[in-house]
Amino acid sequence: MIDRRQFFQAFGLTALISQLPKIAQANSLYQPILKPSNLKLGDTIGLVNPASFISSQELEEVKVTLKNLGLNYKLGTHILDRYGYLAGKDSDRAADINTMFADPSIKAILTLRGGWGCNRILPLINYQLIRKNPKIIIGYSDITSLLLAIYTQSGIVTFHGPVATSTWNQFTLDYVQRILFNGEVITIQNSPNTGENVNPNPIQIETITPGKARGKLVGGNLSVLSAMVGSGYLPNWQGTILFVEDIREEVYRVDRMLTQLKLAGILNQISGFIFGQCTKCDPEKPDQSLTLMQVLQDHIQPLKIPAWYGAAIGHIPNKFTLPIGIEVEIDANNGSIQMLESATGSK
Repeated sequence: MIDRRQFFQAFGLTALISQLPKIAQANSLYQPILKPSNLKLGDTIGLVNPASFISSQELEEVKVTLKNLGLNYKLGTHILDRYGYLAGKDSDRAADINTMFADPSIKAILTLRGGWGCNRILPLINYQLIRKNPKIIIGYSDITSLLLAIYTQSGIVTFHGPVATSTWNQFTLDYVQRILFNGEVITIQNSPNTGENVNPNPIQIETITPGKARGKLVGGNLSVLSAMVGSGYLPNWQGTILFVEDIREEVYRVDRMLTQLKLAGILNQISGFIFGQCTKCDPEKPDQSLTLMQVLQDHIQPLKIPAWYGAAIGHIPNKFTLPIGIEVEIDANNGSIQMLESATGSK
């Protein structure tokens, strides 16, 4: 009897053998999506730093923030490591994440900052361990890599929201409280222009294509997401609602990244599109550049799906917490994201 390896070798398909575990992992989303448990006051949060390094002073400020939020914390072993511009060696940064998911005393994982580095550690994450121990993991910017990879490979809901070094103002905290602590099913929408709300200078939305759509909410930082194209760490895009944001990217670079998503077949599969904020993305030579809205119209309007620009997503003080992997309904006319289910399980 010839075994499977001998069969592949006989037909010159040895290279395919090494891909079988990855193919099996990529099918994890055919399993039911798991939701992590709610947070509550007094829970212990695992602090990890999977991307760029931080200073000890910044860490001390984070400790004060968590104390003020009524949360305890446990530090990753390598949280203050430094390896060039990275927060330590790849293996060590990944080990801290795996350890936090395996630790039963940790109820959620909060990333310290973005920058660069998460793509490097994706092959070192134990996705089966994470599926067996589903927990809240939250962050944004470069943390997009982890959020999408864990959602794709482990099949658990992850959260695009503040990192530990973010501005924890009332706007940001309100979404964290309602979604992660209370488990509410809410409408996520920019604050209205009133003198009583916590956002006195509200961000205006600009509709690209009007209408409503439903689908699983998936997305993150555009630069990071586009750099993951071709890997096994991105989800099935069919019927999803894609949200993106970015910072310090000139308009032509945003054009290039959206073109990449288009050529990869991603844009043709989505049911709705949201561009949050592109912070500090003004062209150096405005008279020689398309506007960001022109680029969005060029790429998104032909799709004939509901879409808008200007949601409170990105490198801004007032930011939403967005659950990746839950069903939502969007309305591009008023820029709203209606959750259709809770993002967390019971306490």
